[in-house]
Amino acid sequence: MLVLEQINTPGIAQLSYLIGDSGAGTAAVIDPRPDCGIYLELAQRHGLSITHAIETHIHADFLSGSRALRARLGGNVTVCVSGEEDPDYGDEVKRLRDGDRLTFGDVTLTARHTPGHTPEHLAFEAADGEDVDAPWGVFSGDSLFVGSLGRPDLLGEEETEELAKKLFRTMRDYFRNLDDGVLVYPGHGTGSACGADIGDRPVTTIGREKRENDALNIDDEDAFLEFVKEGAPPVPAHYPRLKKANLQPYDLAHEPTCPPLSVDAFQQRSEADDVQLLDTRDMLAFGGGHIPGSINIGDRDELSVWAGDMLDPDRPLLLVAYDDRQIPELVTLIHRVGFTDFAGYLAGGMTAWNGDGLPLATVRELSVNELNERRGDVQVLDVRNDGEWNSGRVPEATHFYVGEMRDGDLPDLDKQCPVACYCGSGYRASIAASLLKRGGFADVANVPGSWGAWRAQELPVEGGD
Repeated sequence: MLVLEQINTPGIAQLSYLIGDSGAGTAAVIDPRPDCGIYLELAQRHGLSITHAIETHIHADFLSGSRALRARLGGNVTVCVSGEEDPDYGDEVKRLRDGDRLTFGDVTLTARHTPGHTPEHLAFEAADGEDVDAPWGVFSGDSLFVGSLGRPDLLGEEETEELAKKLFRTMRDYFRNLDDGVLVYPGHGTGSACGADIGDRPVTTIGREKRENDALNIDDEDAFLEFVKEGAPPVPAHYPRLKKANLQPYDLAHEPTCPPLSVDAFQQRSEADDVQLLDTRDMLAFGGGHIPGSINIGDRDELSVWAGDMLDPDRPLLLVAYDDRQIPELVTLIHRVGFTDFAGYLAGGMTAWNGDGLPLATVRELSVNELNERRGDVQVLDVRNDGEWNSGRVPEATHFYVGEMRDGDLPDLDKQCPVACYCGSGYRASIAASLLKRGGFADVANVPGSWGAWRAQELPVEGGD
């Protein structure tokens, strides 16, 4: 009997799959994440042995888990990667090419070369037994998403046009020719930066995508190239780094640990030039008092994305949390985007720090109504991306995308005059505010609710429709 489980990794909106046959007792995991215990639990629940870990392509947005899964299972897993375009994985792997098949009892997976998002990308058709000419499903990886498609610009500008042309042919000559009833199991859901405006359904059908997804209905190559340029969010800084990391052999010794540090030890370690201090409390707690020099990325699912985008993987991390019990989950979220070096966490959190009377920095909060009243004497900083900015903004605001602050670049504003940061909800604004504070701005405020609250209060808007 078919076993099929979809695993959604929140924050990075990554979708992986366990597929197998309970009669044969064998299964594969498609595009596993590095914290792979969930696959072992699911396999045990269904009475399955995981024999294969399959990568649809070289991932850019998370640390691939295939070789971690193999290590967890004592090496008794075949790691399958694309052999198309001959990428150098530098490890013992099984290279699959277009038309190659893997069998798990009465389930057959057939590799199909679907380049465009990356040159080597494979999709996998799923069929019953030997009926391979009538697949009932396709694991599309990062080529076709719900209402969207994979972006072709992650390998740099010099390769974007050629990849976009390959993506056009993949949509036109492969996906559009599948039967309407074929189920599509994508590699990402809504919220991922691997595609523009990905829909929120976990599974779709070829027929539905033909009706609703413009990417499958463009017959002219030039029109398609213009189409894929529109709407894609900025490329996160950690994507090129993870591309390289996912080609390297996996070492269990690099699995991260984060030791508790006393207040004295934490303070001493935080004063070293090589570390970076991450405060994971929410914006209100951070604003009320934090360790000077901290960057604030709140403990929510999107912590993975923003840690990957804003932090330096070559510098050890010191963590501050609400509660020491959150530390294992925080480490997991950060490890998913390739961080392994944790210098430690503040045992007892800010309660312990405050108990010793140590220095604090603050970031004020301004409500949207207060910000509107003070627009004349406060520098207003919009840290959203270009598309959000162009769709409407606070009048007289300065625009500087938060992602551009990662390397110490800060907006050209007066450091001695008050500045208030806003984004869509306040989450990114708090990241930006913490960086401004660390960068020497004397009076920094965050705007809780930010643009969403501004519109809810029907305050003045500049630009947009």
